[in-house]
Amino acid sequence: MRAALSAAVVVCAVTVALPGAASAQPTAVAGLAGNRAAGVERVSAAADGTQADDNSSGASITPDGRHIVFSSSAKNLTPDETTGGDKVFVRDQPTRQTKRIGSLTTLQPPVISGDGEYVAYPVQWMRNVRIRQYEVGTGRTASADCSAYSCNQPSLSADGRHTALAIFFQRPSPGQRIEVQDWNSGGTKATVATLGHTQPSRPSISGDGRYVAYQDGEAQDVFVWDRTSGATSGPIEGPSKEAALVQLSDDGTKVVCLSGSDTYVHDVPSGTERLVPNVRGVAIDPTGRHLLYAPHDTSGPSLILRDLQTGTDKIVSDQPASAGTHAVSADGRDVVFHSTAGILPGDTNGKSQVFARHFD
Repeated sequence: MRAALSAAVVVCAVTVALPGAASAQPTAVAGLAGNRAAGVERVSAAADGTQADDNSSGASITPDGRHIVFSSSAKNLTPDETTGGDKVFVRDQPTRQTKRIGSLTTLQPPVISGDGEYVAYPVQWMRNVRIRQYEVGTGRTASADCSAYSCNQPSLSADGRHTALAIFFQRPSPGQRIEVQDWNSGGTKATVATLGHTQPSRPSISGDGRYVAYQDGEAQDVFVWDRTSGATSGPIEGPSKEAALVQLSDDGTKVVCLSGSDTYVHDVPSGTERLVPNVRGVAIDPTGRHLLYAPHDTSGPSLILRDLQTGTDKIVSDQPASAGTHAVSADGRDVVFHSTAGILPGDTNGKSQVFARHFD
């Protein structure tokens, strides 16, 4: 397998007022990576454009905007899918081809490497949970070594070489170990942290595999581990806050965290932090410049993309919609999300569909 993740960063403060959001959504476009006209495209679709016949969600996009991974219980996305259940699919935007990845049901949203070559997701394995990692082109698989325990919450480096994950154990007492496994060296493991509880740790790795940001879900603190030095910094949100990790940017310069009703973006090189008040941060683009967030005010747009350098906002969806981490391509060009609303003409079956929004 291969590696490239996002260097670590964590959130903190500089109050900024929310500027007025940009204009409403444009019409649909023919394709994203191939046709860069602004608009919205349905991603959870068969090759002929037919919308999925069941729910789709959990989408992530590669930095170049070409590949989108998502989960769906639809049976009409590919000719070889007839059983339903939440299977994993990869959409190639220029060709509009959708490929099923593996045959096992995913327990959480899948993740994709930055080069689009590898996909990983947790699956039920007897009484435990294992991480299955697939090479998209060949279909070859590997399972993360959980040492007979359950593992969860994978994060892939840009070239898929490094996988960060949480391994849960019961003895001598319940806890978890956050590890990075290097597939190019036979699954060599590096321990990031050991926590004496099973609250979420949500590891997020940088594109080059050097940094891992994670949270101590019990203490509600966020930390950053550096593979090169072996040192851990944090809690990055400081002693006066409780924080939950959202995502580390691929370039390792920004860490997005939630604290109370606010979102913080911590700049690692300068050690400064930026407060984006009264919103829920959802994802950050690979360069660390664009923040995708959901306003707490439900009377307006549901998803907005902010340029952290200029402070300007663009509406991603003015109808009810949701998104997850790694939902933004480099430079904020593309954003993937899911919605049951009628985003495009023909969205009439009431199912959750995955869409991609492209900005000029």
